[in-house]
Amino acid sequence: MRLSQSGLTDAAFDLLVQDSDAPARDISEGARVSEPRNFLRHATALSMTKVADGLIDPKLVLSWLMGVLGAPAALVGLLVPVREAGALLPQLFTAPRIRAMGRRKWAWVAGSAGQGVAALAILAAALTLSGAAAGALIVAALAVLAVARSVASVSYKDVLGKTVDKARRGTATGLAGSVAAAGVLVFAVLLMSGAVDRLLLVFLAIGLAGALWLLAAAVFSTIEEEHDPAEPGGGVGLSQIALLWRDRGLGHFVMARILLLPTALAPPYLVLLAGQAGDDRFGALGAMVLASSLAGFASSFVWGRLADRSSRLVLACAGAVAALFLAGAVVLDAMGTMGTVWAAPAMLFGLMVAYQGVRLGRSTYLVDMAPSENRAVYTAVANTTVGVALLAAGAFGALASVAGPAATLAVFAAVALAGAALALALREV
Repeated sequence: MRLSQSGLTDAAFDLLVQDSDAPARDISEGARVSEPRNFLRHATALSMTKVADGLIDPKLVLSWLMGVLGAPAALVGLLVPVREAGALLPQLFTAPRIRAMGRRKWAWVAGSAGQGVAALAILAAALTLSGAAAGALIVAALAVLAVARSVASVSYKDVLGKTVDKARRGTATGLAGSVAAAGVLVFAVLLMSGAVDRLLLVFLAIGLAGALWLLAAAVFSTIEEEHDPAEPGGGVGLSQIALLWRDRGLGHFVMARILLLPTALAPPYLVLLAGQAGDDRFGALGAMVLASSLAGFASSFVWGRLADRSSRLVLACAGAVAALFLAGAVVLDAMGTMGTVWAAPAMLFGLMVAYQGVRLGRSTYLVDMAPSENRAVYTAVANTTVGVALLAAGAFGALASVAGPAATLAVFAAVALAGAALALALREV
């Protein structure tokens, strides 16, 4: 039975990657032996967490839920900043403890389990409370979820770099993205069909998200990670920000990543523009989730394979695609066709394709660029800096209120194009 399972694992690995028999390039010979098993465990655990992310998306699902529960608008407005900045800002300070661990997979396991418990706490608050009390507890639980996610994010790239060889990492994450998008697509179709009461379906989705994070923790715990000597935990904190100018490659990458943030920040403004144009159906929860999941399903695996060839070019292409579709939305609005049934969904789909490319490109580039003994710190510095930039990006909300969403999207298009140019100038890794 063991031989049969091993043969099946090797066959799946051969099918999914190129040069499956190639000798180790960026991992040890011992890690190369267990790479097929680890590759599939990475893809499985990451697929589960990505499905969970889609089921509990703060921009869509939790915002809708808190509106139904009667939470104040001020609390609803905290969801996305708490989720995004909370997942990035703590990383500079969680990195020291992770670096001190001989096997860093346990940090990811703890982070995934923490997200699962926090998701179940969100469900409990939604089932038992309403109004401001429900909103406050949901935001608090989301903050815990975000911090747990930051732990998982710092440790994941390091474990991936130790257990999956270069030129196959993007394939692992891209495969997970496509599988997860298919799962979220089912959720979107159910939301749009009306076959299940929408509130009940959202409750079930949040509960499933919690269970998937816990199950992913169990799967990831079986990854065969070699024990490395613990790195000293001191000297890591705000002083590590100096890496941004000590290592010009890292500073260049972080600046490009900041300029590519419109791929994450623009969707709400695109939806607002469509709503103003009269396409009310596009604002429905199911349609939003559907567009996002279709984009992920169609592009994640392809972006991942391309990232294994050149993650630099993936970042540049994704930025250019984002600029194209954001500018397209502005042009369609000026032509008076943004309210048609096809315009806004098409623009959102293209934008989310670009978002998937930026996510996969930046992850693969950072893992390949960072020194193998210092990946956790490089990840933490990059993510903390981007977290600060996300908080500063709240200024775009003021711009939208004064100049309107079309002007905001035009600014986003220009910024994304600048990000594409900067990414193109990155050194090839």
